[in-house]
Amino acid sequence: MTEQLKKSIRDVPDFPKKGILFKDITTLCKEPAMFQRMVDLLGHRYVGKGVDLVVGIEARGFVVGSALAYKLGAGVVLVRKPGKLPHKTHKASYALEYGTDTLEIHQDAITKGQRVVIADDLLATGGTAGAVAGLVHKMGAHIVECAFIVELNELAGRGKLSPHPVFSLIQY
Repeated sequence: MTEQLKKSIRDVPDFPKKGILFKDITTLCKEPAMFQRMVDLLGHRYVGKGVDLVVGIEARGFVVGSALAYKLGAGVVLVRKPGKLPHKTHKASYALEYGTDTLEIHQDAITKGQRVVIADDLLATGGTAGAVAGLVHKMGAHIVECAFIVELNELAGRGKLSPHPVFSLIQY
């Protein structure tokens, strides 16, 4: 089942910089059957698990998270880059290859005890998802799982998300 999804993802060499092979999910998302299959496979995993919210990480995680939340009858929460959310926020900074970055979530986006799935398109080094997991945990939510369409195994991002469970549809 996932082999067809894998074939629908475009490889873009040397993006965003030389030596990187970018996994572009936009080619998967534009094909209705592939997009539906991706959402169904993720959604079926969480049916009956009492998911209250899906947290989507800017920007492709908004697509994955919104579709998954709809499938589950859950709410969706957006985690954004600084200055993009209009209300009081919690912030988390994390390391990049050359510096740091920061993400924000509304302080009232999650209520203590809610069951949350964190969703994004791709797990690479785990820095971004790890920062989001830290924010969600700080807000008192239970992280059901961190869900991704693609995981780049050699970058070992899964380790940065421990002890939270991780699931990816496709591994490279």
